[in-house]
Amino acid sequence: MTQYVMDTLGVERDKADHLRKHYWHTYGTTLAGLMREHDVDPAPYLTHVHEISLAHLEQDAPLADAIRALPGRKIVYTNGSAPYGERVIAARGLTGVFDAVYGVEDADFHPKPERRAFETVFSADGIDTKTGAMFEDDTRNLAAPHDMGMQCVHVAPTAAKPESHIHHHTDDLTGFLQALLS
Repeated sequence: MTQYVMDTLGVERDKADHLRKHYWHTYGTTLAGLMREHDVDPAPYLTHVHEISLAHLEQDAPLADAIRALPGRKIVYTNGSAPYGERVIAARGLTGVFDAVYGVEDADFHPKPERRAFETVFSADGIDTKTGAMFEDDTRNLAAPHDMGMQCVHVAPTAAKPESHIHHHTDDLTGFLQALLS
């Protein structure tokens, strides 16, 4: 991403890295900042920044089984592109586990944590937020789903400070889901 910012804006690495972080904090994604402040076309960005190796990801059959056992529709919604989400799903051995995959392009390029991004995706999928749950590694991306009535699970190595929009934390998603299902 930093290299893309450097090339697109013609700035040095330090400035590009600063802008990348600033846009992520201010707008939710680097892309959103580039679009809003520099009128950058999102399609080339999404293609370029997601052309990365996923060889370090391992397949996880127990996770696939645990997700498959959950009731209701199961979707992935990423601030990346849907094709990138599909690649990650495949690399983790989760192909066929989810009913749909949505990328930032499916939210009209409005990123999480913006409420309208969630509303767009949830509406397109027909999700009843009062009976749904959101699993997310970035705590700020749980605030809007919480406000929409969802149960919110923070999935990260370290628990965030207690916040009212986080119902649960886990550093072991497979174990969490297995315990939930038993």
